Amino acid sequence: MSEAVTKFLFGRLTLEAIPYHEPILLGTFAMVALGGIALVGALSYYKLWNYLWREWFTTVDHKRIGIMYLVLGTVMLLRGFADAIMMRLQQAIAFNGSEGYLPAHHYDQVFTAHGVIMIFFVAMPFVTGLMNYIVPLQIGARDVSFPFLNNFSFWMTTAGAILVMMSLFVGEFARTGWLAMAPLSGLDYSPDVGVDYYIWALQIAGVGTLLSGVNLIATIVKLRAPGMTLMKMPVFTWSALVTNVLIVAAFPVLTAVLALLGADRYLGTHFFTNEAGGNPMMYVNMIWIWGHPEVYILVLPAFGVFSEVVSTFSSKRLFGYTSMVYALIVICILSYLVWLHHFFTMGSGATVNSFFGITTMIISIPTGAKIFNWLFTMYRGRIRFELPMMWSIAFMLTFVIGGMTGVLLAVPPADFVLHNSLFLVAHFHNVIIGGVLFGMFAGINYWWPKAFGFKLDRTWGLVSFWSWVIGFWVAFTPLYIVGLMGVTRRLRTFEDPSLQIWFVIAAVGAGIIAIGIAAFLIQIAVSIRNREALKDVTGDPWHGRTLEWSTSSPPPDYNFAFTPVIHDLDAWDDMKAKNQMAPTQGWLDIHMPRNTGAGVILAGLSMIVGFGLIWHIWWMVGLGMLSVIGYAIFHSFDYDRDFNIPAAEVAATETARLKALAAAGA
Repeated sequence: MSEAVTKFLFGRLTLEAIPYHEPILLGTFAMVALGGIALVGALSYYKLWNYLWREWFTTVDHKRIGIMYLVLGTVMLLRGFADAIMMRLQQAIAFNGSEGYLPAHHYDQVFTAHGVIMIFFVAMPFVTGLMNYIVPLQIGARDVSFPFLNNFSFWMTTAGAILVMMSLFVGEFARTGWLAMAPLSGLDYSPDVGVDYYIWALQIAGVGTLLSGVNLIATIVKLRAPGMTLMKMPVFTWSALVTNVLIVAAFPVLTAVLALLGADRYLGTHFFTNEAGGNPMMYVNMIWIWGHPEVYILVLPAFGVFSEVVSTFSSKRLFGYTSMVYALIVICILSYLVWLHHFFTMGSGATVNSFFGITTMIISIPTGAKIFNWLFTMYRGRIRFELPMMWSIAFMLTFVIGGMTGVLLAVPPADFVLHNSLFLVAHFHNVIIGGVLFGMFAGINYWWPKAFGFKLDRTWGLVSFWSWVIGFWVAFTPLYIVGLMGVTRRLRTFEDPSLQIWFVIAAVGAGIIAIGIAAFLIQIAVSIRNREALKDVTGDPWHGRTLEWSTSSPPPDYNFAFTPVIHDLDAWDDMKAKNQMAPTQGWLDIHMPRNTGAGVILAGLSMIVGFGLIWHIWWMVGLGMLSVIGYAIFHSFDYDRDFNIPAAEVAATETARLKALAAAGA
């Protein structure tokens, strides 16, 4: 085969792209391959492929899509945390002339992949999954505004995750850090395919995130139950609304900056180069104009979770509901006015630095107000220390410290000392783990009975909780200390032997967190095995106050047999008090959307286009794009996408639920 034909067929893809010279990658590939073969074999043996395709992969039910988002986030958590363990172990042993076990080329990929995976493919799926599942139930809707678009959004996110995982075994990933700063991410400094994997994985996943944001905004604005005014919405729904406004406003900026970076790499433009009129600082500004709102995109839904949990387990209304809502709105606005604090040290000038330092300090005020509101909700309440409440209290203690270190970094003179140090790394993880992940674990434990009809096992939940909380502080307190000593981030080896003890302690902390992750998986497995013993016939094990608890657990496909009428902020609490839980007659057929495989197919074709762009296989790109456009047009003419759930089926389900509620004394 001639060289021209080979280049046409395979582009830059050669046998050298397989990292057979990297024993760690080869071992990982072997384990993943064996695991994949075992999984495929098990699914085939139990004849589950048809069930998964029919009931899950093609579903347009917001509840199942929400669960799939959470599964994706959990799977990617294992990969992202494996990278973290590798980094901690490398840094713990790379002293006294030792090079450790990770070559520099590999280590740089590891810390880049860790950041990208944890933000885009762990935190974002967790957040989006909870919003997908809970928001329609909380507002009395039967589904989101655009059910098919919801399915498509999930599979686009999954396609981006698959591309990132593919880089582990075919080619390599970026070695630029998780924000791929220019000019390091340009062709001059990163001529390999790593940055291309980064660009197209995030572009594809970003489409899914953006469309999901549009979908949830439309759902909250247009599908609320009668009587549910904006100021009667649950705080979690408010946090979802504000979050998705941020997504719709911020993610197009990420799309634009990655498109411009792609133009520099593919078309020879010079937007972010040091020559031909380019300016790398434009990249820094644009990426952080997206990047700082992204932090709040992650943490605001967690604030909503804590608001629901603290109110429920204090057996009180949320203190200061109105101020909580306005705090969310203020945080949303201010999150766009603080991006430059990420590069105080880059010569913007004293006036600019002062403005952004002040706005950064101001944004801590509404966040602090929320902390006080949660504390006042707990004050004189009948507090029950169930797992969701324990995660919420751990969050308050952890996040306050993370917030204080953030305010410290908002002072430009202090930032000149601490910028790019491990102090900054510790602060960021303090906020993301203590805020986002603790919030997601609180939400999963809180709403698991709603989704599956039984509680999660408490014993293994406690093991996971204490391992995460203790492991976090053991892992990141040393980084605060060495950061104050001036140790910078992204270092693979160290010369000062007195620092080693701190990195060894940090590695021990990472090991304790690993126990927490394992305990979380065991908690789920044990709970599924013992689900009969963990069932709660009332469908409302926590005595929740908001509308989602008014449906059966798990909810039926249609969510609500009758559209509820809302008279109070704590809708379910109000309905129980007035004995208005559900009518017992007047059943009608319910119109629901039919499942479709179009989302899987379009996302799969988009992934093929992305792979072709990464490896410059232009026939694959052209054929893939034509297929995407052609199939999208074909799908748009598929009008027969709906079905009816018979009234008799609805009546039987709702009657059984009402009898169970009556028997439980609800």
